[in-house]
Amino acid sequence: MQYIADGVMLGLTLTILLGPIFVALTQTGIQYGLRAGIAVGSGIWISDIIVISASYYFILQLTELTHAENFKFGMGLAGGLVLMGSGLISFFKSHKGAESTPAFNAKSYFGYFTRGFAVNFINPFTFVFWIGVMTSYVSAKGINGRETFLLFGTIMVTIIITDSLKVILAKAIKSRLQLHHIGIFTKLAGVLLFIFGIVLMVRSGVIF
Repeated sequence: MQYIADGVMLGLTLTILLGPIFVALTQTGIQYGLRAGIAVGSGIWISDIIVISASYYFILQLTELTHAENFKFGMGLAGGLVLMGSGLISFFKSHKGAESTPAFNAKSYFGYFTRGFAVNFINPFTFVFWIGVMTSYVSAKGINGRETFLLFGTIMVTIIITDSLKVILAKAIKSRLQLHHIGIFTKLAGVLLFIFGIVLMVRSGVIF
């Protein structure tokens, strides 16, 4: 039960942070609906699972990588550009047809999935967080494979549930918004994503 409780707390800590993931989920949910929001969330969750798996099997190599001089710089530059680019697209994109439900196909789902994956994966602090948790529990406490699966499985279940609730809430809000409200929110989300990109670059030492 200890690792389930720890997993829930860590998952809630990660999911309540106001950051680019929160903005990407809520903006997509409001602008394009539930399925698009879940597609973005799926990209985020898959990228987390990849980093968790890599951290477990290659903990020493990844720890050295995250401490390398150019890791935060390179990932911060790439992640910052992705966030700033997403922000500019959201800000300048026309929303005249936003009141109609977009047609969904494999291409559109893959696009939303890729957006969520990129926002989360090309972020050095995603690696730092998961490697930090892996080091604290697996390396320092020496927990076994079953306990590791229980801990990280609980974290991911907590994240998936709370992220899904964000998208559902965003869809509920959408039904109460008029077209120009959605346009304003999308532009605001674009500004926030652009700011998060700059902040990421600053924290990574890319600028200033």
